[in-house]
This record gives sequence, structure tokens and C-alpha cells, in this order.
Amino acid sequence: MNGTKVIEIAEQEVGYQESPKGSNKTKYGEWFGMDGVAWCGIFVSWCYDKAGFPLGNIGFTKGFAGTQYALAHFKETKRTTFVPAIGDIVFFDWNLDGRVDHVGVFNKWIDKDYFESIEGNTGTTSQSNGGEVMIKKRHKMFAKFVHPKSLD
Repeated sequence: MNGTKVIEIAEQEVGYQESPKGSNKTKYGEWFGMDGVAWCGIFVSWCYDKAGFPLGNIGFTKGFAGTQYALAHFKETKRTTFVPAIGDIVFFDWNLDGRVDHVGVFNKWIDKDYFESIEGNTGTTSQSNGGEVMIKKRHKMFAKFVHPKSLD
């Protein structure tokens, strides 16, 4: 299963932190060609690329950086889903205002309401700009799921 490979790549990155702290400087940003910017989308793009399923141009040659633009792209190309599979992309809208704030990779359901995801640039003090790759438990009410074409 293609999504399993994406998760395997993401799991290997758990614990990675930007350096220096608060700088948004990462190996993912260097690879993407935009170091020093918010990097959750860049991290997802990197995981897909390293797993052998590059996302293609979603605003940038190597994938996407902005969550708003990326989700609009996936809606337009009819890639959203209510039934995510391992490795699918999950966007988060923390304050439920219709604008997504963060993105990660879906791993598995914990129960009917909660799931596990692996996210870049999250943390214990900031969910959307925390500077670390972490495994997180998230509630589905904040999530919008995407099954990218590269996983078909």
C-alpha cells in the first residue's frame, strides 16, 4: 500500500526539530527551496517525495507550502474524502472558521472520533508552528482529509 510508505518515511522523522529554535529552518525547507518559512506543508511534500509518490506542482514544483492553496487545489481536483486511508493528507482548521491552519499525514483511527497523524512544525505550545515533527492525537471535527492522486 502506497500510503504505508509515506507513513514509514514520516515516522522516521519524529523528533526532528528546526534549528535554531523558532527559526523555521529545516532540512525540509532546504530541500524545498524555501527555508525559514512555516514548514508543515513542506514536510508533507517532502514525505511524499521521499516515499516515491511526489505530489507534483501544487503552487511549487515540489508540492505545496501554503495550506489554503493546497486544500483549494485538492477540492478542485476532487481529492477530498471522508474516509481517509493510511498516508492520506489531513488539513486542520483549529478555530473552525473555514480556513485551514495546519497539515499532516493521517496514520490511523484511534476510535470513532480521534485519529493519529504525523505532523511537521507542531509542538506542545503551538499546534501550527511548534518547530518539531510529532505524532499527534487529533479530533476529526478539526480535520479535512485528502487522498492525493499520487497514492492511486
